[in-house]
Amino acid sequence: MRTSLAFSCLLFFLTLFQFAAFSFSSLQPVLCHNDERLALMQFKERFIIDKRASAASSSAYPKVDNWKFQGVDCCSWDGIECDKITGQVIGVDLSSSCLYGSINSASSLFHLVHLQTLNLAYNHFNYSAIPSSLGNLSMLTYLNLSRSVFSGQIPSEISKLHNLYSLDLSENVDTHSFQGLLKLKTPDLNSLIRNLTNLKYLHLSDVDVASPIPSVLANFSSLTSLHLERCGLLGKFPLAIFQLPNLQGIWLVNNLGLTGYFPEFNFTSQLKVLALLNTSFSGELPASIGNLHSLEFLGIGHCNFRGLVPSTLGNLPKLEFLDLGYNFFKGLVPSSLGNLTKLYCLDLENNNFTGIVPTMFSNLTMLRRLYLGYNLFRAGGSEAEIVEVPTATVTIGRDVEAVGIPDCEGSVGVATLDRTPLCIPTPVVSATSSGFTTVVDQIGKWKCAKSTP
Repeated sequence: MRTSLAFSCLLFFLTLFQFAAFSFSSLQPVLCHNDERLALMQFKERFIIDKRASAASSSAYPKVDNWKFQGVDCCSWDGIECDKITGQVIGVDLSSSCLYGSINSASSLFHLVHLQTLNLAYNHFNYSAIPSSLGNLSMLTYLNLSRSVFSGQIPSEISKLHNLYSLDLSENVDTHSFQGLLKLKTPDLNSLIRNLTNLKYLHLSDVDVASPIPSVLANFSSLTSLHLERCGLLGKFPLAIFQLPNLQGIWLVNNLGLTGYFPEFNFTSQLKVLALLNTSFSGELPASIGNLHSLEFLGIGHCNFRGLVPSTLGNLPKLEFLDLGYNFFKGLVPSSLGNLTKLYCLDLENNNFTGIVPTMFSNLTMLRRLYLGYNLFRAGGSEAEIVEVPTATVTIGRDVEAVGIPDCEGSVGVATLDRTPLCIPTPVVSATSSGFTTVVDQIGKWKCAKSTP
């Protein structure tokens, strides 16, 4: 009995000692591995620091400037994240770091085989091809190479990164011609993404795809954001993608070869951004579009939509941007649009709307841009009823002038009778048009504000 009690006490104290030793060790700082520190230093030495390399980013600064080899733990370096237990480098964020130079598959960066996140956005990699050695970083969940002047074919090895939830290769454009530099031919878009089923964010704007959107994308139940602007997309947009349960943003702007139409939308949709500007989408707007209660941005201008605009469009309380311009809509403008009190920008230009020029816009106190021109409106109200929209710039249009509405220049902001183009926003970056700047971030929030001179 005494032997058993003594043995139990011994076990208790051994366990207590092990717990105390573990607790003490867990409080000690974990240093990065020497080979990984060396790899990072070798990577740094391949580049020169040039602020012009990150000129598109307002928050740019040279993160690698404080990297020192002797006596410094690389886990504390700017832009570096280490595993708190093993000390292995698991994250490299050198976005907007003013890096200028070339990179290839022999880069020491690819010795960091435990990397989970890699962000090299907003640098200048001097028209380098995207290194195929990225495929060796099998633990990657996040890869961002946007706006970094990469060029050529996107390597098939990226399709092996099955853990990716975010892939952003967008806006790699020539710094002089602003033409896209990346292409997807072999592999094509389908081959690149078909095994990346964990994707939440797929951003490939300005990549030369020149193929249909693969239907397999409709099986990506986690997909939250899809940006494929200026990709030369062809064929019919898979209808089922609209119904993905977690999808919040669809950005397909400037793909004239892309056709499609809207499905019936349900109340469970989480869509916040729906941007199809300058595509060949067609058909009528379904009344069920009023079910998209989270929608903040609806841009379907310069398409082939037709028919009546459903009154349910006025049931979108969060809508801030609405562009229906340059389509074939007809009939009366629904008075319910006067309920959209958060609107910053509204474009109804160049359709076949009829009836008296709408007066409900005086309710829209947040409005900054209003386009009504090139329709079949007739005069009916006073000038004040038509343009009394606080702080808005109003374009009435020649058709309205022809039926007797006087020039309203000076009444509210700057009203014009010409075809001043509507500011079309692009994700993340600012685009100036007609003295206005529109900023749209990756989750679809934006604002219209006067640009600085």
